[in-house]
Amino acid sequence: MDGFYLLAHPPIIVPEIGNGEERNIEATTNSFDIIAKEIKAKAPNTIILITPHGPMFNDAIAITYEDSLKGDFGRFGAPQVSMEIAINKKLSQEIYKLATKDNIPVVMSTKELLNQYNVHITLDHGAMVPLYFINRFYKDYSLVHITYAPLGDFELYKFGMSIKNAVDKLKEKAIIIASGDLSHRLKEDGPYGYNPLGEKFDNEFLQHLEKANLTEVFTMSRECIENAGECGRRSVLIMLGTMDEIDFKGYLLSYEKTFGVGYGIMKFEATNKCKTKLNTIIDSINNKNKNQANPYVRLARESLTTYLENKKIMDKLPPYISEEMKKLKRGVFVSLKKNGKLRGCIGTIFPVTSCVAQEIIRNSVEAGIYDPRFLPVEISELNDIEFSVDVLTEAESATKDELNPKEYGVIVRSNGKTGLLLPDLEGVDTVEEQLSIALRKAGINPLENYSIERFKVIRHREE
Repeated sequence: MDGFYLLAHPPIIVPEIGNGEERNIEATTNSFDIIAKEIKAKAPNTIILITPHGPMFNDAIAITYEDSLKGDFGRFGAPQVSMEIAINKKLSQEIYKLATKDNIPVVMSTKELLNQYNVHITLDHGAMVPLYFINRFYKDYSLVHITYAPLGDFELYKFGMSIKNAVDKLKEKAIIIASGDLSHRLKEDGPYGYNPLGEKFDNEFLQHLEKANLTEVFTMSRECIENAGECGRRSVLIMLGTMDEIDFKGYLLSYEKTFGVGYGIMKFEATNKCKTKLNTIIDSINNKNKNQANPYVRLARESLTTYLENKKIMDKLPPYISEEMKKLKRGVFVSLKKNGKLRGCIGTIFPVTSCVAQEIIRNSVEAGIYDPRFLPVEISELNDIEFSVDVLTEAESATKDELNPKEYGVIVRSNGKTGLLLPDLEGVDTVEEQLSIALRKAGINPLENYSIERFKVIRHREE
């Protein structure tokens, strides 16, 4: 591989679209020109580009497999700006072959396949914006067009390793571009409003990349990632996989947030060859997970890990368990999230074991193995799963007016039927929504008489 780049893709930076607004992100424009001239000097035969905005599958990375891809900026008011680029089908096929061999979910994205989903195959703006600037200086290349999927971090990284191996096998002269914007939540008037974790994500992510701190990239706060509203992290994880056996330095050419979205332009330069970094990253993450400061989530992870490794429930409490966890009896919910999506959740409204610690041990296995909505968790998934533990306070009788879905969970009861909903759930913003879901879960008709109780939860998350 001859070059590695993180490039933003704001359509407004294209003059025919921006109509003068692009001058507000001039540093980004200048950085694009620098990168484009550098690519011209490298004269690659192929540009491998990873985008968030091509036709995306939830369960497989998509590699375009057509003779060429064409597109224009019509949806942004500039249909006259168009391009058509030949696809390097041989390299695309080799990447697919090696990724499949490594059990990475991947599909060849063709017209026939996408027609089944009523989707047209076209060049997306995540690809066209970077290529617009490159094409002003250099056009003698073919394209490998990849749309990432919301897979686990390590699957994406390993896919990058497959890309690198395919390039080496075919002796291609290629560069790789990770197309992606950073947080979309940097200003109140931005596309998704403001969230303070957006700026935190951008700062930390770029710093880790500059310093080549890969473990820190993988162990960034999931809460921070989810609230940043970004689309570039997964592109970068794939690109980092292509650099698995080289040491490198990152150089940030520019970062702007004028329009409430983080636009980062970076290049990465290899310093020397090294052994694979993947095992070191995995070991570091395992050590971090095993030494979580919070004993509640640490126990939840250890319980499910022990079960998956030994096919039996933990029979001894670890020494880090607090006295409160040994003595207190409460209902407990254990939730598992993978890539920001629920992977399992099982809990008890009232305690069914001797203490909170035993409740966590029991419910973490239940959530991972026996949640009927999901397939059982496999041990290979654990590094991509975030654990949280909710300890319920004692419930108290309440009226509808005393509920607040952000602060209180709710329990509804009628004729032996019971429904529970935890507080502060995404998409549950009103008391009416909260009660409706709880009643539906219990199978209680909203028109019949039912009692209401409220409770709080003490939520424990992995750091």
